[in-house]
Amino acid sequence: MGSIAEAEVEREAEEAVSGKGSWKHAAFHVATTIATPAAYAPLPFALASLGWPLGVTSLVSATLATWYSSILIASLWKWNGEKHITYRHLAHSIFGFWGYWSVAFFQQVASVGNNIAIQIAAGSSLKAVYKHYHKDGRLTVQHFIIFFGIFELLLSQLPDIHSLRWVNALCTFSTIGFAGTTIGVTIYNGKKIDRTTVSYSLQDSSASKSFKAFNALGIIAFSFGDAMLPEIQNTVREPAKKNMYKSISAAYSTIVLTYWQLAFSGYWAFGSQVQPYILASLSIPEWTVVMANLFAAIQISGCFQIYCRPTYAYFEERMGSKSNKSTTTTSPFPLRNHLARLSFTSIYMVLITLIAAAMPFFGDFVSICGAIGFTPLDFVFPALAYLKAGSIVKTSKLGCLMRPLNILIAICFSIVAILACIGAIRFIVEDIKNYKFFHDM
Repeated sequence: MGSIAEAEVEREAEEAVSGKGSWKHAAFHVATTIATPAAYAPLPFALASLGWPLGVTSLVSATLATWYSSILIASLWKWNGEKHITYRHLAHSIFGFWGYWSVAFFQQVASVGNNIAIQIAAGSSLKAVYKHYHKDGRLTVQHFIIFFGIFELLLSQLPDIHSLRWVNALCTFSTIGFAGTTIGVTIYNGKKIDRTTVSYSLQDSSASKSFKAFNALGIIAFSFGDAMLPEIQNTVREPAKKNMYKSISAAYSTIVLTYWQLAFSGYWAFGSQVQPYILASLSIPEWTVVMANLFAAIQISGCFQIYCRPTYAYFEERMGSKSNKSTTTTSPFPLRNHLARLSFTSIYMVLITLIAAAMPFFGDFVSICGAIGFTPLDFVFPALAYLKAGSIVKTSKLGCLMRPLNILIAICFSIVAILACIGAIRFIVEDIKNYKFFHDM
């Protein structure tokens, strides 16, 4: 419990920057966090692993469930009269010590796994742009993963999520540009293909089909991942709940208008042969493919920053608690703290970049990140937290509906997490057998 008490340092620092953003700023953050090319790109592949009926059902169900779960989290902003400025503080206020550390674990898995997947996606997109202009170029995907890591290290020196609002505004517009361009190019490519060669049948053995389906569930869970809602809500001015409801609904409007179209058009265009990263399936016209890859690289640069913040917050919390005992400095960002921040952000970036470069298996990291990180945080935790917090009025008609719905969501997505984890681990093992480390994908 001592560590949780020390987290008050983090709470004070966060509250110093809270309440400045509008609902539009929060919508940019939410959209940037969820609707990313790393989330869009594997959806056609997930549908190809499930088939039309189960794939469409899973995608629509995940959309509705995560929108509902996000509203639940936003409504718990001051459920006991206190602000809960991070997922960890919210979990501690409801579930106590184990809630705090469980959410801290899942959030770190989601953040680190997501950023590894983002590094791989960024490297793939930047390499595709490079190859368009230098057909015989010798730079590999690993080089571009490193270049992207250096750029993210620079952005990591910005102090908090609110300081990223204009970066994320650009990223939100890049999301729309990426989705529009990719959907259009996908349909164009689909029409140019001999449709008689496109198959939608689920291939391989029964066991392989099952593992692919499990893996696909993790991919879909990843695609709706948002492990940062309380942190984002802390940046919103009052009335925080009302503004957050508006920002979530605005972000999900973008998601519905883009996710579904790209998932359906990508599977329709390429069938069971669609690649885990949809841009790898596109070929013509080349300039539009280049543009889609550029949009992707811009967008995920902001998403990466959102997801590295829980890790940074933990180190700053530890650093702040120690310095608070030894100094009375009132400046929130003294030179020593800047140097310390540069040190631990550099260590973080080196580790993430090294893993992404060594094992650039995009689809596998997406799935395991969705299974172990995002499914517990975005589906299971909100439902259980709302039940435990006592926010459901038992005697009301709405309460009679919400209680069994929350229980159903928690049970179903706990099963999804287990199955998706099995599928993801299986494919990682297979890829390690088939490819050498630092393979140029």
